[in-house]
Amino acid sequence: MSQPVEQIVRRKLSDEVFDRLERMIISGELKPGDDMPSERVLMERFGVGRPAIREAMQSLANMGLVAISHGERAKVLELTAQSIFRQVDATAKIMLSRSSDSLEHLKNARIFFERGMAREAAAKATERDIEELREILERQRRSLGKAEEFISADMQFHTRIARISGNPIFVAVSEAMLAWLKEYHTDMLIWTGKEKFTLVEHEKIVDRLAAADADGAEVAMLVHLERSSALYVK
Repeated sequence: MSQPVEQIVRRKLSDEVFDRLERMIISGELKPGDDMPSERVLMERFGVGRPAIREAMQSLANMGLVAISHGERAKVLELTAQSIFRQVDATAKIMLSRSSDSLEHLKNARIFFERGMAREAAAKATERDIEELREILERQRRSLGKAEEFISADMQFHTRIARISGNPIFVAVSEAMLAWLKEYHTDMLIWTGKEKFTLVEHEKIVDRLAAADADGAEVAMLVHLERSSALYVK
């Protein structure tokens, strides 16, 4: 019985360059904040032409490993949870735009996530945390009738609750889900009174957090999100 043929795929030069540059970053030879070597230096080091270098650098930029600025040397970036999620922003929005089921799944995931964040915040919130949440709430109150400002303050409110956890991954997840949902936050401020419900519900959440009431904070968050989730539609 003959063995199946295993094709050996010939890799592009740019793929080889990419692998070597990636190893330089992973090994620490190139650190966050460092300028990448010039194209000429890399061409000489790897024995390849400019197109291979540029294609490899663009792949690094697409992964969020380097920043490319016109007329300047590319710079190695610090990888954070936020930067990783930003890399999938466009793809996530396309997925959501193609399927109402995906939007419903995201809304449900957000409710599950934020119930946990409310409980975590109730256990960990300091006086300063509560003070800052009330400041955001007051800023949101002053933004009544200004859709963009109101929604921005709304996102800050929920992300600030996630920040109380002290876990940067939770903060990044919160920011990502809110950014994706914002695409589908229909003109809720046209619907008279809807924004006022939000303010009342946010105040109840803060009150329960201030009282270190995990059960109450979770319930207040659940009531708020189950009502407001109807405002996110395709």
